[in-house]
Amino acid sequence: MAAFQIGLSALKVPSAHTMVRTAVLGLPLAMLFALILGPLLVTFVISFWQKTGFTMKPAFSFDNYVDFFSGVRLDVLLRSLWVAVTATILMLFLAYPIAYLIATSLRAALVRPVLFLFAVPFLVNYVVRTFAWSDLLSRNGPINDLLISLEITEVPLDWLLYSDFAVYLGLITAYMPFMVFPIWLSLSAIDPRLSEASWMLGEGPVATFWRVVFPLSLPGVIAAAIFGFVGAFGEVAVSLILGGTGYQLLGNAIQSALNVLHYPLSAAISSVSTVLMLCLILAWGRLFDIRVFLGKIMGR
Repeated sequence: MAAFQIGLSALKVPSAHTMVRTAVLGLPLAMLFALILGPLLVTFVISFWQKTGFTMKPAFSFDNYVDFFSGVRLDVLLRSLWVAVTATILMLFLAYPIAYLIATSLRAALVRPVLFLFAVPFLVNYVVRTFAWSDLLSRNGPINDLLISLEITEVPLDWLLYSDFAVYLGLITAYMPFMVFPIWLSLSAIDPRLSEASWMLGEGPVATFWRVVFPLSLPGVIAAAIFGFVGAFGEVAVSLILGGTGYQLLGNAIQSALNVLHYPLSAAISSVSTVLMLCLILAWGRLFDIRVFLGKIMGR
């Protein structure tokens, strides 16, 4: 009996404060699952259903995935991958030097105003900004007028709009500013004494950058690449407005399936895109310690 009482006393009954704290912390997690993970799970389940006329019926069939990975839609997937990868590389070539200059050359008082300037375009809806590019690049737009007035060309340049050039320009201006911030975070967190030690050991500025600075900034580079790749891979407005109706990326393929009420096929395409994005994030987590990167964001 005494041993039983000792066992009961060893059990700790949660206090009211602990229970309230658990409920407060658990509510956001439950909402996160219901509002974000829940729809993804529903989409994945619907991807195995079958289309019947204007509706769909529950089933467990891989027909939608077979339909997606064959024919024209496979070409759209490959084009989306190519455009997303090449656009991400171009954005990294632009974002890294900008972030490097902000982290190493600007005075501390000017860093926040300059970073704010990169966020200003996002105060305007990106669809509106994309239509603005369409007007600027059109045959009668100001860019063609300027080129003709400077006698660089005698006739308007048709390839400025509804072309790969226009799509890449739209993607870069839409997502490259996102990529500056994580690269700047990684660069600004590097201890300057590491570069000084490299110089004292006889390494020049170029060797110091490639052997010290760049490897230490890779977590931010990979994070920026994921931001840019995810945006470019699932883009809809830029490819439609600047590429024309015949220019399709993966987001346009999903929209086309929705337009004909083929919800299971659109769910299958969305699931493939989600799994690909998840693989990128998991790879980033395996290569780098995400907690360290998040600590830099939180200023820890």
